[in-house]
Amino acid sequence: MTSARETAAAVRSRRVTAVEVAETALAAAASSTSNAFVTLAEARALARAAAVDAAITAGRDPGPLAGVPVAVKDNICTAGVATTAGSAVLRGFVPPYDATVVARLEAAGALVIGKTNLDEFAMGSSSETSVFGPVRHPADPGRVAGGSSGGSAVAVAEGVVPLALGTDTGGSVRQPAAFCGVFGIKPTYGRLSRYGVIAYASSLDQVGVFSRDADDAAVALSAMAGRDPADATTAARAADELGPVPVDLRGLRVGRIADLWQGVSDGVRAALDGVAARFVESGATVVDVELPLVEAAVSSYYLIAMAEASSNLARYDGTLYGLRLGEARDGHEAVARATRAAGLGREVQRRVLMGSFALSAGYADAYAERAARVRRRIADALQDALAGVDVLLAPTAPTVAWRQGERLDDPLAMYVADVTTCLANLSGMPALSLPAGAAEDGLPAGAQLIGPAWSEARLLGWARAVTAKA
Repeated sequence: MTSARETAAAVRSRRVTAVEVAETALAAAASSTSNAFVTLAEARALARAAAVDAAITAGRDPGPLAGVPVAVKDNICTAGVATTAGSAVLRGFVPPYDATVVARLEAAGALVIGKTNLDEFAMGSSSETSVFGPVRHPADPGRVAGGSSGGSAVAVAEGVVPLALGTDTGGSVRQPAAFCGVFGIKPTYGRLSRYGVIAYASSLDQVGVFSRDADDAAVALSAMAGRDPADATTAARAADELGPVPVDLRGLRVGRIADLWQGVSDGVRAALDGVAARFVESGATVVDVELPLVEAAVSSYYLIAMAEASSNLARYDGTLYGLRLGEARDGHEAVARATRAAGLGREVQRRVLMGSFALSAGYADAYAERAARVRRRIADALQDALAGVDVLLAPTAPTVAWRQGERLDDPLAMYVADVTTCLANLSGMPALSLPAGAAEDGLPAGAQLIGPAWSEARLLGWARAVTAKA
């Protein structure tokens, strides 16, 4: 699979047509056995490809992503193409509009070829809870692909597309990127619009990018970034500050978060040590840093996420859209109970119930409000840690991909694994996962870089430099 930049250059120079690129990607997606895709957008992709070819024939530049096939996670709205969030409650829902990130990618010349599988409503770390069935790991079909954006990670890992969109609420781009051996970046909160993203936890949700190299991710982020009147949380930052930048690692100070090395498997630890060694070989200094309250990160994150989920998912009650079970004469409560019981999976129900409890009278201060205060202290601790270094280094996930079904009945084991990734969501800081090499059973491991707000270009530059040494 060529890079997004190479594909766009080939299309612009007419060495290949955008239609041919789209047809090849669509055929690869259709033949994949990983269950990464839930819907193929053949008509949309081919129509867009024809428009790109027509623009080139007319002497117009269709954009930096001219003819580049892109996969989109199925909780990001696409006009005229089903968007289900992997849930029975939204099966068959076809949005009348595009998410801002989708519209901006297509404006840059990209071709959306299909929607990718995910954990239901993006609530999971394994991509096993979708109504469409689990996503299978690209190297070992008996293992999970990571989650919740597992389908997008696999689509890039298998070479179906060079770029894919996911969402990252507590690690849902970075963890599957690590499991599948590709790049995955979660930008600063507010860098990309969330308009058109089916909400899970609004103060934590962010759109992220999967790619096979750092420079492709930079091009995609630049195309999507910027103020969006439809999303008040977006920041008016210049998109060109995301462009690929040459980086010299000499003098760089890397802070290894020592607290996050506990519980990391031997293979992942060895892979991470290799990344640290490559930094040192390139002239950087690696020092250990402590992060107070790291042990409270998972509990704080899940309390906040579940509380926000209970509010966001209240709309799926069989009244306005989506699945509806029962008749009007049954009454709203009966319809809502039947619809939500049948339409929402076990993990989603668990999180909604726990979030509702955390927000209930007499418990909100003890749980949700206290979690918000801890969140602020964790963000401050990360800022303090970055005061003495340029970037933080941590495992993306403490283990390699586990076997299908291994943790479905042990949600706590699933949740605890998010300790290495949820820090960036709680703070709003940008973070990426880069391929760190093989760990146990020859499966990929990921190294995570966390930087200060708006440092995506530097993170991608450092990631490019250190992976070039591998």
